[in-house]
Amino acid sequence: MLTEKDFITTSYNSIESASFEWSAPSNIALVKYWGKKENQIPANPSISFTLNNCKTITKLEVVKKSETNSFSFDLLFEGKPKEDFKPKIQKFFERIEKYCPFLKEYHFKIDTQNTFPHSSGIASSASGMAALAMNIMSLEKAINPTISDDYFYSKASFLARLGSGSACRSIKGEVVVWGNHAKITGSSDLFGVEFSEMHQNFKNYQDTILLVDKGEKQVSSTIGHDLMHNHPYAERRFAQAHENLSLIKAILSSGNLEEFIKIVESEALTLHAMMMTSMPYFILMKPNTLEIINKIWEFRNETQIPVCFTLDAGANVHVLYPENVKENVLQFIQDELVGYCQNGQYICDQIGNGTNQLK
Repeated sequence: MLTEKDFITTSYNSIESASFEWSAPSNIALVKYWGKKENQIPANPSISFTLNNCKTITKLEVVKKSETNSFSFDLLFEGKPKEDFKPKIQKFFERIEKYCPFLKEYHFKIDTQNTFPHSSGIASSASGMAALAMNIMSLEKAINPTISDDYFYSKASFLARLGSGSACRSIKGEVVVWGNHAKITGSSDLFGVEFSEMHQNFKNYQDTILLVDKGEKQVSSTIGHDLMHNHPYAERRFAQAHENLSLIKAILSSGNLEEFIKIVESEALTLHAMMMTSMPYFILMKPNTLEIINKIWEFRNETQIPVCFTLDAGANVHVLYPENVKENVLQFIQDELVGYCQNGQYICDQIGNGTNQLK
């Protein structure tokens, strides 16, 4: 099992310049992570579907520099300088320097774009930090070609976690577990691991994201996680996450869609219940979020089609369903749900395989 010390790079060569480009997807947690310890360690384990279409594409150009006292980078978001992103990148570099001591030797030009709305509850920090971590690992591979593929991906997940916790679940695999769990071999608080025991029922699983509110969230995830420290229900919640992960492990292996729906919807509502009962308390759902949830319940009861919802820390609704009912569910969304979306907008997505090198 890899430990934190294993990720510290001690020997490497030097290059004058290079460029890399990676895409990294967002992910949607089925069992939610909410609350963290020091150094981006999760308070409970989580499991997520990796998405396919909602992704960040990041190009990294590096040039060797003479001065090595500080980090040096330019940041473009969708082709334009984005000053308010820079403190987050600076903090990320500070956190990972111990593991990537070569960072101050290069000037970085980071050019990044999303295929979906930024900061609207579609985990843009997860895809963004995952894409950046993959580029940094490409640089490490260029200056230390001896590293193995397994190490490359594990360290990328490890680094991504230090930028945004859930980013470690966006590196590799259709379904990813992050956090130590007694029943998942190889699971770790330090990085995400691929869950491979998936039943055919979950192959190409669909996720249609209803954009109820495309604006920035009222409360950042970082603040939300911090509010779990003195939360009256925190310990029970953490225990529940372990229990639900055990249950969903068996469900994903057996293909039981009915039980899948129960766990996934309960987890979504529990996440928002924890927000509503923290101090200070907050509500990220909007009236249209609740309207959509009720419509989904009605539709499922009437048709027996196994469609369900989940939510991240925002107002948007992820509608999850098997590929074989896609036509029926998309018709239902068109007929009954699109009116609750901001400007009628939604994104059709499905399970994907993780990061992809473009250059």
